[in-house]
Amino acid sequence: MLQQLLDLRGTPSQHDVLQIIDVDLHAWRANPARATVVLSALAKHQLPCVATHVLTSMLSRRVEVNVFHYSTAISACDKGRQWQLALSLLSSMPDMSVIPNRISYNAAIGACSKCGQWNLALLLLSDMCDLRVIPNEISCNLVLSSCSKAGQSELVLSLLSRMPGMNVAPDGVSYNVAISASAKAGQWQMSLSLLSSTPEARVTADKISYSAAISACERGAQWQQALRLLSSMPDLRIVQDEIIFNAAISACSKSGQWPLALSLLSSMPKMTVIQDAISYNAAISACEKGGQWQLALSLLSSMPEMKVTQDEISYNAAISACEKGGQWQLALGLLSSMPTLKIVRDEISYNAAISACEKAGRWQLALDLISSMSDLRLVPNEISYSAAISACSTVGKWQLALSLLSNMPEMAVIPNKFCFSAAISACEKGGQWQLALSLFRSMPARGAIPNEISYSAAISACEKAGQWQRGLSLLSSMPEMRVVPNEISYSAAISACEKSLQWQRALSLLISMSDLRLVPNEISYSAAISACEKCAQWQLALSLLSSMSDLMIFPNKISYSAAMSACEKGGQWQLALTLLSSMPELRMTPDAISYSSAISACEKGGQWQLALSLLSDMPDMRVMPDKITYSAVISACEKGRQWQLALSLLNSMPDMRTMPDEISFSAAISACGNE
Repeated sequence: MLQQLLDLRGTPSQHDVLQIIDVDLHAWRANPARATVVLSALAKHQLPCVATHVLTSMLSRRVEVNVFHYSTAISACDKGRQWQLALSLLSSMPDMSVIPNRISYNAAIGACSKCGQWNLALLLLSDMCDLRVIPNEISCNLVLSSCSKAGQSELVLSLLSRMPGMNVAPDGVSYNVAISASAKAGQWQMSLSLLSSTPEARVTADKISYSAAISACERGAQWQQALRLLSSMPDLRIVQDEIIFNAAISACSKSGQWPLALSLLSSMPKMTVIQDAISYNAAISACEKGGQWQLALSLLSSMPEMKVTQDEISYNAAISACEKGGQWQLALGLLSSMPTLKIVRDEISYNAAISACEKAGRWQLALDLISSMSDLRLVPNEISYSAAISACSTVGKWQLALSLLSNMPEMAVIPNKFCFSAAISACEKGGQWQLALSLFRSMPARGAIPNEISYSAAISACEKAGQWQRGLSLLSSMPEMRVVPNEISYSAAISACEKSLQWQRALSLLISMSDLRLVPNEISYSAAISACEKCAQWQLALSLLSSMSDLMIFPNKISYSAAMSACEKGGQWQLALTLLSSMPELRMTPDAISYSSAISACEKGGQWQLALSLLSDMPDMRVMPDKITYSAVISACEKGRQWQLALSLLNSMPDMRTMPDEISFSAAISACGNE
């Protein structure tokens, strides 16, 4: 009879079940335990519908149905994931004068828990207390697990704290679930607190406890804490396994601690822990984040030797490492080799490769990649398009960038703020400030809220077009849109003021950055110094340059060149030369702009000999003079009435692969005129 029940297929009717068990029902009246055996077998084979029909048939034939029968049938629903049927059976028990017990409730809670009905599981636990059915650790742990799977970490912690009041002592499972729930919620401090409280609760932490706690540290980028827990396990006689090592490696990876990640990976065999694909993938990712593309490729190539199967995650991390290291050829090589190894390329693979091409200015390859994705039935997403648009932006292909942006809706891809920001930046680089502002203003209507990157790109577009008022208007509107300006936003606005000779406004913006707790960087200062330079405020320019070191901001070549140019305009040739000579002490190699500024200062100060000396020094410093440099020296010779030297310099320019321009000729002609 039991075998016939087990052989029933599909969804048998009650009539089908009754026909099979009808003969045996008489024997069940005399011995109800036989029915329990049958129901238990049905539960074991996950046949809740058949079990329910058996129970209903017993009732229809007036065979005694007790709490054990009901509990076993509900258990069948639990194993078969039929939570509605489980609750229906539980709720019908009082009508049949059968009082549910703890086993009945636990089975129903288990059914709800397995099916993600955490709120119903919690309600059933509450009903148990109201009906004076004493829950046990199984009851509570089932509810804890259900809430944890649903991401209800606060409810997990609340129930854990209430368990003693329900006369239920939390056990290792209770704590492990709570530690894991806190980990998933990003509450690494709570996970560690729970772990440290286990001795006081007379609970022995095990491998699962430590694995969950280390995972919490990994999610919270707390690599020190993760390593501390890992190192403490041997003293507690807790066996370390690959899951625990992988979490620790990943914690180091997320914090950029690639040497530690590699050290952990290499130590695994010594600890008799098997390295798997997850171990290697986490280590490759650590190298990627640390800019160690060579090591990432070395790890990838060593996986087959270690009998570890490479997968798409391994390759994606390696491609991304090449992308960050500017190795676009290697990135494309890895992408093309994946099919040979029967590794499926996905959107992440292509996005990393497109991004590699973008950083290298290979916009044609980026577009080829995005168009080839459809051949593999891969749909480019907003990340793919954003990288491709940025690739076009880098080389000033603003028309292509706008074309890609407009094509996105046709591909059922909604442009996000990063796509718009890249397109705005493309317009900025192409001198299309009106289009940049038009795109910026259209973002909210198209479901993309501008962020600080969008604002910075739009402000920069205004800066390049000399629209400083519009740039400042955008900057001032950012707080109203709940967007916090950053150093880039302010630097672009300061640069806009600099180009429009608004040095007072540039300085005002620089000073106001501290009110927003923004630390100006070398770009902000360089723009402000340049603003002072253009308006002949050489004292202010030098004051800004000297104040940078007080704020632990390292001046760059642009800062020094702007300050030297300010000295040149102020007739301070000695100060300009002092600045130039001090650059190597700060580990800065002067470039052509630096030398041109210093030479121009000498020219205006009538120091033609010094101008010539600086020009002759440039090759020794591995700096090639350009037409601006030569024009300044020729002009210095002109002012010093050295027409022969002026003509000699003009004639030597082609030999230095520098073609004279109208400024060079004008200075030389003027030198001859003075003679």
